[in-house]
Amino acid sequence: MGQRAERRDKPLVWLRGEIKTPPFSETARIEAGLLLRRLQRGETLSLPQSRPMPAIGRRCHELRIMDAGHNWRIVYRTDLDAIVIGEVFDKKARATPLDVIDRCRERFGRYDEAVGRRILR
Repeated sequence: MGQRAERRDKPLVWLRGEIKTPPFSETARIEAGLLLRRLQRGETLSLPQSRPMPAIGRRCHELRIMDAGHNWRIVYRTDLDAIVIGEVFDKKARATPLDVIDRCRERFGRYDEAVGRRILR
């Protein structure tokens, strides 16, 4: 009798931010949770829910959550063993603010040092 490999969801590692109501509406919070669960299960999301963020680093993306009067963004990276969250913010302009990009680079770099990883950019 063959054994079926047990598939485990990747954990979420929160370096910064949280998703709660408020400031997210209940609908936006639920949508964010469902999208994060899909990522944890190994799905690859694309537009309109997610877009790559190569300016931050390899395997970095932003989830896009539309809410009443808000354009929430969740910056994340897909590692082999986890989904790492670098920032949650309300995007007010067309371009991602440079300070958000810089902070995410720094946070992911510190995380990699803490867990002993070397990530090639």
